[in-house]
Amino acid sequence: MAPALSLAPGDALGILGSGQLGRMLAMAAAQLGLRSVVYAPESGPACDVAARTIIAPYEDDAALAELAACVRVVTYEFENVPAHTAEFLAARLPVRPGPAALATTQDRAVEKRFLNGQGIPTAPFLEVDDAAGLAKALSALGRPAILKTRRFGYDGKGQIMIREGMDVAQSWAALGGVPCILEGLVPFTREVSVVGARGLDGSFAAYDVCENAHENHILALTTVPASMAPDTAAQAVAMAARIAGALDYVGVISVEMFHVVDGAGERLVVNEIAPRVHNSGHWTLDGAVTSQFDQHVRAVCGWPLGSTRRHGRVEMRNLIGHDADGWAALLAEPGACLHLYGKHEARAGRKMGHVTRIFPE
Repeated sequence: MAPALSLAPGDALGILGSGQLGRMLAMAAAQLGLRSVVYAPESGPACDVAARTIIAPYEDDAALAELAACVRVVTYEFENVPAHTAEFLAARLPVRPGPAALATTQDRAVEKRFLNGQGIPTAPFLEVDDAAGLAKALSALGRPAILKTRRFGYDGKGQIMIREGMDVAQSWAALGGVPCILEGLVPFTREVSVVGARGLDGSFAAYDVCENAHENHILALTTVPASMAPDTAAQAVAMAARIAGALDYVGVISVEMFHVVDGAGERLVVNEIAPRVHNSGHWTLDGAVTSQFDQHVRAVCGWPLGSTRRHGRVEMRNLIGHDADGWAALLAEPGACLHLYGKHEARAGRKMGHVTRIFPE
């Protein structure tokens, strides 16, 4: 029997966060006949397309209660939503994905322990709470190794590579002396990701595995499908489905992985979980039957998931900083699908938009 639908066209969806992911979620919701209410501490690209905006701190209970009163379900565009915010809202209406999934993915140590508990391999890691602990962890894992803050890291922020000869105390201080993990290096061939969605009824649908290339720790290019054996790709999707099921997850989830190819064959090592729509899934806006944003809205509303079929071989390139200044040439390029995020100032390292190109198989 199909699950009861939570929302109907005309209802309102709450979105925590006002960035470009919230913008694309609100646009997808509008296409499906839903209104979006964006809640964030500051105005951003999502506010330009939402039916309503509430600008208030995430700790403002009165403003959060106002949000809860005017929407049917709440979701979020980024994983650093404060735990209090998610719990306050969850006591009043559905929050999808749920606060437990959010808490697991907000802390790198908690996330890795969860993954290992599911029998899913990760990079070797040790928790580090001070400079002495870092020295001990380096002795165990060796150099080079990557020191990462346990919380609030993205796009290369909150991490540092510790190489031979680098001072331990200085490396520890460079990340602010906050709780960290030290990761051993994985000799990967390529970085890949699985973007998939789990519905309210437990159904799971994944897009083809993406291959991702980074520049200065920021995703630059995604190509689909990834270069790997079909069996390995199937294993990647199965890992993502297992993770989503174990988290009792509802919505789009992205699982970043290292694809290792060596004398023993191919294997996968999970790097991170993103409990939201993901940059490596932007190609789906033009390259798949159902975009990841449509899929997320469907999932959190309790609606049937859509087809993840690709329209061809796809490349998606991020427009970072002043790359977006070439918008006119991209518009003139036959077959190029341009998306600009409505940000008013181009800065180094800032994602201003992306362009997708679709090729025959």
